[in-house]
Amino acid sequence: MIENAFSNESPKSPSELRQMFGQNLRLLARAYPSISKLCRDLMINRTQFNRYLSGESFPRPDVLHRICTFFQTDARILLEPLEDLQVERGVLNHPLIAEYVGTGMTDIPQDVFPDGFYRFSRRSFIEEDKIITGLVYVFRKDDHAFIRGYEAKEAMRQQGLPTDSVTREFRGVVLPQEDGVAALVSHARTMATSFNYLSRVASFQNHFWIGYATRTVRETVTGRRAARLVYEHLGTDTRSVLQAARTVGFCAPDDLQPYHRKLLQLDRPFS
Repeated sequence: MIENAFSNESPKSPSELRQMFGQNLRLLARAYPSISKLCRDLMINRTQFNRYLSGESFPRPDVLHRICTFFQTDARILLEPLEDLQVERGVLNHPLIAEYVGTGMTDIPQDVFPDGFYRFSRRSFIEEDKIITGLVYVFRKDDHAFIRGYEAKEAMRQQGLPTDSVTREFRGVVLPQEDGVAALVSHARTMATSFNYLSRVASFQNHFWIGYATRTVRETVTGRRAARLVYEHLGTDTRSVLQAARTVGFCAPDDLQPYHRKLLQLDRPFS
């Protein structure tokens, strides 16, 4: 019965509740390197925020709602330890690793890795002498950066895999790195995950990234497990995006865009 759900719990005093909230708020705030910036994002006075952290006061209901929405949690942070809450905030933001893996993962400025479509190219993991080209879309949602795209039908067919859109689709999350960005990418309902790393190329138009992609397979599996990767930002220019979409799939090195071919350094082994 709902009315008996807390019958075995001793009532908590206002002081205990304030301390619980302050402890939970400190854990949530640890994922953000700048408390001043966090306060600005929350639109909370720094002095008042410090009072919450120390357990001296509670936030008003509207401020509590703002805090819960920002951290993707709920009002149970007033009542229970954060690690006991079943909150849909993602494993990378779990208190046990948030300070290590999740720190700053929402802080990827648009000028570092902008939204929009990207054309990518890399050596094929399967076909020794072929290049795979594709198209991905980068977007922000709930203060996180995501990647979404579809494998080329030809590439799926050559591996004996279904070519329907559900099977071909892949998604990933973008994480900030010291000198670029990284992305964890996977298909739906699969245990195989690829890791991408990209660093911006200093060029006149400044819209190329170079790095590498890896796939999680055993060493005994034939084919490559890592290859150089090039991203070219197309933005939302319809003409460029449609042109790139018509060329996705396998191609010979000579058919690559010239600057992609230069950045991939096809005559130099990846190390």
